[in-house]
Amino acid sequence: MPGNRPDVARLVYKPFGLIISVLGGIVAGMIFKRVWGAVGHEGEAPAATDEAKGWGEVLVAAAAEGAVFGGVKALVDRAGATGFAHLTGAWPGRSES
Repeated sequence: MPGNRPDVARLVYKPFGLIISVLGGIVAGMIFKRVWGAVGHEGEAPAATDEAKGWGEVLVAAAAEGAVFGGVKALVDRAGATGFAHLTGAWPGRSES
């Protein structure tokens, strides 16, 4: 039935979207490590429990990590949804219909 196609597409997209999200998280982690290595001049960002680091450095690292992960997640999720819609003809998320 044509009316059920978007519902079925959303259901089929769920496992596809989950795999894409996991891969996006891996990519985001790699990107953040490279960015922090270039900007922070260290191999790893400080953890919140790292006694040798100050509040400012810990908060900047956390904000940068959140920004990288958020941006990569949006990019990967949008690309996955666009590719899925191109292949199936149905948008997997919310639409204006």
